Amino acid sequence: MDTLSGDNATVVNASINKWSFNGHLFQNLDPKELRVLVPAILGVICVLGVACNLTAMVILFSNAHRGKLSLINSLIFNMMFADGLVLVFSVPFKAASFSKASWDLGWVVCKTADWFLQSCMAAKSFTVAVMAKACYRYVSNPTKQVSIHLGSILVVFFFIWLSACSVTIPHWLFATLQSRIRGLVCVLVVPPEAQSFMAVYAKAYPLGVYCTPLSFALMYFWKAYGQCQRRSSKTQNLRTQIRSRKLTLMLFSLTVAMAILWLPQWVVWLWERHITEREIEGAKPLVSSPPLLLILSAQLLTYSLSLVNPLIVLSLSEEFREGYRGLWRRLTLRKQPPPKPKPGPHKPTAPKSPCPRPETSVELRGENSFRSSSSRKVQPQMEQGVGGMEIDRVSLKDGIVLPDLEQFWHERETGSLTDENDPVPWEHQSNDGKK
Repeated sequence: MDTLSGDNATVVNASINKWSFNGHLFQNLDPKELRVLVPAILGVICVLGVACNLTAMVILFSNAHRGKLSLINSLIFNMMFADGLVLVFSVPFKAASFSKASWDLGWVVCKTADWFLQSCMAAKSFTVAVMAKACYRYVSNPTKQVSIHLGSILVVFFFIWLSACSVTIPHWLFATLQSRIRGLVCVLVVPPEAQSFMAVYAKAYPLGVYCTPLSFALMYFWKAYGQCQRRSSKTQNLRTQIRSRKLTLMLFSLTVAMAILWLPQWVVWLWERHITEREIEGAKPLVSSPPLLLILSAQLLTYSLSLVNPLIVLSLSEEFREGYRGLWRRLTLRKQPPPKPKPGPHKPTAPKSPCPRPETSVELRGENSFRSSSSRKVQPQMEQGVGGMEIDRVSLKDGIVLPDLEQFWHERETGSLTDENDPVPWEHQSNDGKK
């Protein structure tokens, strides 16, 4: 950041756009290359991050709609929501400011850009702290089903965002536009009467937003992991402990990623505040301004956190992976043809005989007429027989020719049936009794 001292104000440039007019910070790098490379990297982060966060939010919303409402999933949703706000409303303006030598986005954007980014980051930090406490309570007694209402979750969200927006008010209060040699610059102007406040705020702000919440979260995650290591003799409890261990690992990974990727930005923050305080006191700073590569890396890592968080959730959570696969199937599933109706009692399943050849059609018609007349003569006997005979009669109506049935009628008409091959011996028994 660029630091200027004067009689009436201390100016601290709140935008990375300062590199456009501080040529000595480029360290042999062409500013035009940076004006193309940095916005391109931010564009990739923005597109991929919005897609991943939107997917995670849809999965969480779908689970909540099916009745799987829990405090931990709601807090993960709040974190994804904050990441989405950063990617949609902060990254595009930051990329636009990187690509130009002067601030052309207006006074309103200058007034709210840094405050909005810091508020979203603070909300994520407070969310991680509350999430760690909820995770420890769940791991301590995983078999206890804790019901939570939507109103309670909304109250927790309200206090998280109220605290985050309140603690970052100085970023909005002192931001303004100033005219420089190459155009307008968005800077942080601290009046003399507020210099003492800003000296305290510069030290208390990283403690309250970064150090304290993340230390609190790491402590509770460590305790939760210790609870997961305790073995249980019951198989059901062992399965629950495995799920608890996976949940703790996922949330712990989110906390570690936030602590690592956000750390360079706080190094730059303290570095610049040290230089500012030394110049206000009229003393020479112990170190020079932070190098441009460190400033750019800190900004890019801070924005990349909004892409890393949903990737961690989608990769370490089995529930999210199942939800992602289900969402992908619903999005890519093609329209299936209507199912074929199942055959009912009015539609026999037996295949129909193929169409006869022309030279045999006359002969088949004669045989069918002969069988029809014969079937009318013995219809009572067929109705008294087994069910298979009745099915054969229906099959004859459909034009099916069965070899066994054809042989039966032939032997019956010619009288060549024997006692061994007679399929209806009761008829002969009745005739013998009459005799």
